[in-house]
Amino acid sequence: MVERIVVSPGIEQQRWRRLTGTWMMVMLLLFPILLLLGAFMRIVQANLLPTLLPEWFYAVMTLHGLGMVGTWFVGAMAAVSYVLTQYVRPSRGVSWAALGATLLGVLLLLATTLIGRFGVGWYFLYPLPFYPAGVWPTWATWTFLFSLAILGVGWTVWAVDLLRAIAQQYSLRAALAWHYIRGETEPEVPPAVLITTVSLISALSGFLAAVIILVLSFLEWAGTGFTNDALLMKNLIFFFGHVLVNITMYLGVVLVYDILPRYSGRPWKTNRLVAIAWNTVLFLVLFAYFHHLYMDFVQPQWMQVLGQVASYFISVPAAVVTIFSTLLLTYGAPMRWTLSSLLMYLGVMGWAIGGVAAVIDSTIAVNLRFHNTLWVPAHFHTYYLMGVVLMLLGFAAHFGHEVSGRSENGRLAKLIAALFVIGGYGFLSMFYLGGAHSVPRRYAVYPQEVIQGVDYARIALGFIAVLFLGVLLYLWETGRRCVLAFRTSEPL
Repeated sequence: MVERIVVSPGIEQQRWRRLTGTWMMVMLLLFPILLLLGAFMRIVQANLLPTLLPEWFYAVMTLHGLGMVGTWFVGAMAAVSYVLTQYVRPSRGVSWAALGATLLGVLLLLATTLIGRFGVGWYFLYPLPFYPAGVWPTWATWTFLFSLAILGVGWTVWAVDLLRAIAQQYSLRAALAWHYIRGETEPEVPPAVLITTVSLISALSGFLAAVIILVLSFLEWAGTGFTNDALLMKNLIFFFGHVLVNITMYLGVVLVYDILPRYSGRPWKTNRLVAIAWNTVLFLVLFAYFHHLYMDFVQPQWMQVLGQVASYFISVPAAVVTIFSTLLLTYGAPMRWTLSSLLMYLGVMGWAIGGVAAVIDSTIAVNLRFHNTLWVPAHFHTYYLMGVVLMLLGFAAHFGHEVSGRSENGRLAKLIAALFVIGGYGFLSMFYLGGAHSVPRRYAVYPQEVIQGVDYARIALGFIAVLFLGVLLYLWETGRRCVLAFRTSEPL
């Protein structure tokens, strides 16, 4: 049996609740702000702000993309850290330090984009940051690189500490459930520990790529005479970005595995199939990013083929096993459909839908047509907004209810879920339609040849309003519970 570490109802658990409540408040504060920045971009694309300088669109696009990815990564890390305290002993001090590094990095990112108008997108592809063509000042590039360095150091230390805690309790070999693959079931390893271990090992490989990117960037930017190779930099950037986004999704799945059984009344345990599935992910996630570089024809052909194969097969072990397990967990079960369980179930659904769209786009013959169209943000926003975001919002709702003990408004919970579904998928459908009609992505102003993109953007704004209403109601229902968790818990 799994040996759970009992910390309740002592001071230690109260301190973890205070820390987690702080993280949840930061996450829930940033979400609506970054959502409005996304709405701002669709307003610009709808030609409702015709006098706006295009560079503002790209500065906001940079802040929105990096901000959203970073917000949900740290939110997932904080939530998983709290869940893991049932089994291991991570360091609260490291998590507080990661919070400080995150807030400092965000402040620098705000300065470089909103003041410096740094507009390279989340991917900051070389050599664009070094050739601003007079749009942003030199200090904006330096500030951007420093913000990434601060965030990267803080998050790397955080990931290492969680792996340390897991290794002390289980050993990494046991945490990866290799003995399950051999047919052994002792020691028992919770799915949360297995998936977190896989995710964090993958994350460290991505952070290593980020370190190399920053070192190479600083070498060139410092005027040493060193010049980077554009294809190498693009590979490193997309490896880092693809891994970061994917492991954020996997950390969200950790929450589903651990929390959803509490509402279904059925256990969700590690078995041989689950162990094989997630160890396969650990291998395939390192190569799936190649599908981002299909248009780079100088890339060796075997890499392109490997990218398509890895992109196809990675969806089987992680997504398919989890999706079917979720259906088995809930089908015929005495489910308690609360705001938390509804959002987590819908999050798995969003992961499935977005995953199918991603696999379609990762097919070389299809990618030739869809690569630079709105189909890309369509599938990305599907498994992110309607996937991991809903999973994390589900965790925050569960956490707030667990700490406050207050009864939930069932009708309001169903209304919030309905608004998320209607607003979210309505907003996404405009991306999908735009992609299917070759409307390009990253355009502040659509040319006459794809002017239908303006209509799609205007329709999307209506659905964004519905989604934002759902977010406001959610914040009212859950945000105050997280505030209560912070106020009533033991301080440092």
